[in-house]
Amino acid sequence: MDLHLKELRALVTGSSRGLGYAVAFALAQEGCRVAINGREEAKVSATARRLAAETGAQVIALAGDVSDPDVPERLVGESARALGGLDILITNAGGPPAGAFESFNEAAWQKAIDLSLLSHVRLIRAALPHLKQSKFASVLTVTSYSVKQPIPNLVLSNSIRAATAGLTKSLALELGMAGIRFNSILPGWTETERVYELMKSRAALNHTTLEEEIANQSRESPLGRMGQPEEFAKRGRLPGLASRLLHYRSPDGGGWRDD
Repeated sequence: MDLHLKELRALVTGSSRGLGYAVAFALAQEGCRVAINGREEAKVSATARRLAAETGAQVIALAGDVSDPDVPERLVGESARALGGLDILITNAGGPPAGAFESFNEAAWQKAIDLSLLSHVRLIRAALPHLKQSKFASVLTVTSYSVKQPIPNLVLSNSIRAATAGLTKSLALELGMAGIRFNSILPGWTETERVYELMKSRAALNHTTLEEEIANQSRESPLGRMGQPEEFAKRGRLPGLASRLLHYRSPDGGGWRDD
């Protein structure tokens, strides 16, 4: 199925593994030219080479921690120079650590805000001049279903990701008439390294095992299991999730989706 993404230029942050990688792979399969990002230069470079070899798309590797205030602007600038502009921005980052409210000090809150809110703000702010020049401009912020239903022992994520959803909806209203679509995607429990880390934390808290916690969480899903990153990106046989969001337009020019 042709989703009309060929030759569009995309930056996907947090894409050397997990959900970000799955989305970058799906976009590259559709013919997008993709810039991927991760904190470890060797890992993101190896991932870019693999993506390019498997899809035939142009893929560039950009190392950097998006929670660092100086990194987002650099990532956007290098992406636009290498790709000749920018049409699609997908802001994604690993979440803050698990824990109860009283276990976190001021520094922990600030670090989580830099990672799970301000990274989106800084990336979008840097990308806007390039997106305003595109006829197909779209921004997708990746958050969590905790925006709608807080998850026990994840107070940092529950609080800060809700702010990112509010940011996305606000920008959909503010910049929709400029032709830039803004959408947020709220993934549930998916088998990624990040989720396994959370399951280990939950097992330690509950005095259980990793396997028990995965089984317990799987039973809560209508499918009886956790999702796969590829399903997040493609929704099985349906058109690509990221691609559907990129082509979705609400009456105000943007939207908020919790697929």
